[in-house]
Amino acid sequence: MTRRPRLLDLIRRRRRREGAAAVEFAIVALPFFFVIFAVLELGIIFLVDSTLEAAVQQATRLVRTGQAQAGGISPAQFRAAMCENMSVFEGDCGERAVIDVRPIPQFRDPNPPDPIVDGEFDPDQTDFDPGDAGDLMLVRVWYQQRVFTPMLSRALTRLDSGDAVIQVTTAFRNEPF
Repeated sequence: MTRRPRLLDLIRRRRRREGAAAVEFAIVALPFFFVIFAVLELGIIFLVDSTLEAAVQQATRLVRTGQAQAGGISPAQFRAAMCENMSVFEGDCGERAVIDVRPIPQFRDPNPPDPIVDGEFDPDQTDFDPGDAGDLMLVRVWYQQRVFTPMLSRALTRLDSGDAVIQVTTAFRNEPF
């Protein structure tokens, strides 16, 4: 008789703990998955940044060597040349990229206008002037990358759309062509 109540007590105690793991997982799952998705998304943003930087360096060779000036390359053609080097991100690069190519008077403090005004891109603040031989040039590219992880978009964006803005800037002197 004394054994049965103890056995029943053990069974009751075990039943009380059967859902504990599920409840603990539910408490920890949301922050865990947020961190996992944030790390993956930041990795993608860094990959896009690295790819964009290499693509801009390749496209600026058209300006630096005088091919853009001799061939009369338009801003759309320059953007297309840049996007060809974006490999896996090439698909909608033309829609996401905003370019600005202009001669500057000096490397130190060129102070060009910022095309992001009140959370929107202002295309009137950008220019496409490949310059002449020997000119100091400034090439800036802004690329809008969608951000899907909540709260991460608030930390990474300057746009009202919630997209992260990746900016690549390079300055150089045109070669004598």
